[in-house]
Amino acid sequence: MNHFPLALLEDPSRYLFFTGKGGVGKTSVSTAVAVHLADQGKRVLLVSTDAASNLDQMLDVPLRNAATPVPGVPGLSVLNIDPQAAAEAYRARVIAQMASTAEAGAVATVREQLSGACTTEIAAFDEFAALLSDPDPQWDHVVFDTAPTGHTLRLLSLPKAWSGFLAGNDRGASCLGPHSGLKMQEARFQAAWNALSDATQTTIVLVVRPDTGAIAEAARTSTELLELGLQHQRLVVNGVFQASAPDDTVAQALQALGEQALAAMPAPLRVLPLDQISLKAFDTVGLAALRALLGGTDSLPLQGASVPAWDTLDKDQSLRALTEALARTGHGLIMVMGKGGVGKTTVAAALALGLVQRGHSVHLSTTDPAAHLDQTLAGAVAGLRVDRIDPAVETQRYIDKVMATKGKGLDAQEQALMLEDLRSPCTEEVAVFHAFSRVVAEARSAFVVLDTAPTGHSLLLMDATGAYHRQMVRELSGHGSPSMVTPLMRLQDPDYTKVVLVTLPETTPVTQAEELQTDLRRARIEPFAWVINKSLLAAGTHDPVLQARLHSEYAQVQRVQGGLAQRCFVVPWQAQPPVGVAALQGMV
Repeated sequence: MNHFPLALLEDPSRYLFFTGKGGVGKTSVSTAVAVHLADQGKRVLLVSTDAASNLDQMLDVPLRNAATPVPGVPGLSVLNIDPQAAAEAYRARVIAQMASTAEAGAVATVREQLSGACTTEIAAFDEFAALLSDPDPQWDHVVFDTAPTGHTLRLLSLPKAWSGFLAGNDRGASCLGPHSGLKMQEARFQAAWNALSDATQTTIVLVVRPDTGAIAEAARTSTELLELGLQHQRLVVNGVFQASAPDDTVAQALQALGEQALAAMPAPLRVLPLDQISLKAFDTVGLAALRALLGGTDSLPLQGASVPAWDTLDKDQSLRALTEALARTGHGLIMVMGKGGVGKTTVAAALALGLVQRGHSVHLSTTDPAAHLDQTLAGAVAGLRVDRIDPAVETQRYIDKVMATKGKGLDAQEQALMLEDLRSPCTEEVAVFHAFSRVVAEARSAFVVLDTAPTGHSLLLMDATGAYHRQMVRELSGHGSPSMVTPLMRLQDPDYTKVVLVTLPETTPVTQAEELQTDLRRARIEPFAWVINKSLLAAGTHDPVLQARLHSEYAQVQRVQGGLAQRCFVVPWQAQPPVGVAALQGMV
């Protein structure tokens, strides 16, 4: 084990992927590593694959779909693979290739084919693959700051999936556009897979906090990556806390929880090279903080002024009060949204149990590919149905439905061709949207609590919802269908849908929740309430590091209560994480 500097910096790979559960500090660690490599004279490209990236705040650089130099760090540039910008550029390239020779009808058909959610995914993936398949690279290192685990596993599986799908396939898939460019894309995808699976070129860095849930998810991720053939992995434990005051019960409990989680580390992670980064007293925003993150000691000054005690804050903001406000409607969709790692699953499970306590039947589900509702609940309750939108299950269900309807009147050869098209990786995105739509419709007569995927993945799902709505409006316009109700219309109805934004009392999660709220409002969806989770202000501590962090926390509480949220509720930090039915019921 190597504490400082990170051992992974001694002989870094050309491609470095940082992944892990939301909230573990992937962006902070990956950005600090990129800055360090550039400070060593390397040419470095820092790439975000997260639609909800906060690299722009950390580096004070606008994110674009093109490499942008970072002031103050010669040799470092940053790039954001924005799915919407990538999709628009992808569509423009495809249409431009056709425009000179194709008939207007054919161009219109392709334009319609490229308007769906699966094209958004393939366009973003195409840019990702280009970085891995560049035969004449201008960068010594490409550092990837990825979306939370579930979305990243999907991204890293796509090179192999698309290479396999296109091998020997002379027809392609509609979301790829005309077949004229198919062989070029096939070669690019294969080159991307070759680079990704080459242990001499690529290292995947699993980032965790000293937290049981984050470590368990990293262990599952490690196993799935091995099954994909991605073996060159490392582990970074971020935010390791050492209490400095023996009489501070909060600090001692926080340290003990971390030690217990690390001592119980699963076998798949124990064999990986390990680095640790201590918990810092400062937010990792700005170059000074990022450079200090990888240092052995805090090199930024602690803040010395006191913060208000918890009893000066409004206590009528408990999760119980939120549950009672939600229960008044008698039914409806409750969507719990936010950045990865803020505690969406815990809040969603607690709200669902609170509604059951108040006599309602509840369906608790999740759209998160890295779902862990079962581990959070750890038990069954009468009146509560728990499941997940499983991409593999939903994809097969969708394929079976299409084959039984559209494929019913086809001959054997035509059915085989249809089935081959449906086995395209983009079918999964369509299938998940259809499953999401079914769950949304259930809330007409009961409570449905939906634990959504981390922000970036949820925004893609919302984009699919919007695309479907626009398609239905186009198809039914002029046909006299005033009773049409699309999933988007239900999400926009404040009597039907209540969106609860969950955040931590930290700068970056609050800013990302604010940006998510802006995106939702753009889609005419108004969040019902904010929940500030894991507040240390309520716990009381005099540890110097924790006290310094409370300054930032108090500022963020004021920021949310002072105008961001229509309704704000606060969940105190707990020495024992709220896992299990009894602990979750106690929150409401």
